[in-house]
Amino acid sequence: MSRIGNRVLVIPEGVTVTVTENTVNVKGPKGELSTEVHANIQVEVKDNEIVITRKNDNFKNFHGTANANIANMIKGVTEGFEKKLESVGVGYRFALKDGKLVVTAGYSHPVNVDIPEGITLEVPSNTELFVRGADKQLVGEFAASVRKIRKPEPYKGKGIRYANETIIRKVGKKAS
Repeated sequence: MSRIGNRVLVIPEGVTVTVTENTVNVKGPKGELSTEVHANIQVEVKDNEIVITRKNDNFKNFHGTANANIANMIKGVTEGFEKKLESVGVGYRFALKDGKLVVTAGYSHPVNVDIPEGITLEVPSNTELFVRGADKQLVGEFAASVRKIRKPEPYKGKGIRYANETIIRKVGKKAS
């Protein structure tokens, strides 16, 4: 079978990429990540480039996914990923205590969240939280789980939201 649809990614300095069978490992200054690619997708490291090819057109979706995943791994080990969360509401706040994130979000008790390995948190003020890490999926998943503690409500806008998120406000009842 001939190879069709090559995609090429350039490997930046300080990053090493190794391919063993269907597993791609990327190691850089911010950590080490690995992913598995579909059996019909071939990943090769040539010179300073990663060449991703598929065996035929039936695997276009796996081809694009493999390309995006490897590109995100390269970006993660060089620059890293970041999500910023904000708490809006009286008494809503973030704090780091004993290696855990403590979220006060209007409940009768504070919510303690375990910080997974590979995630670093920064709390510059008690209403801001930066979630950082090399793994894009892990950063997004952790930020979503923190946001889920108290989603923003549409009437007053109180809750935990992403920094660039727009909350569509609803008009409350009016006296007639």
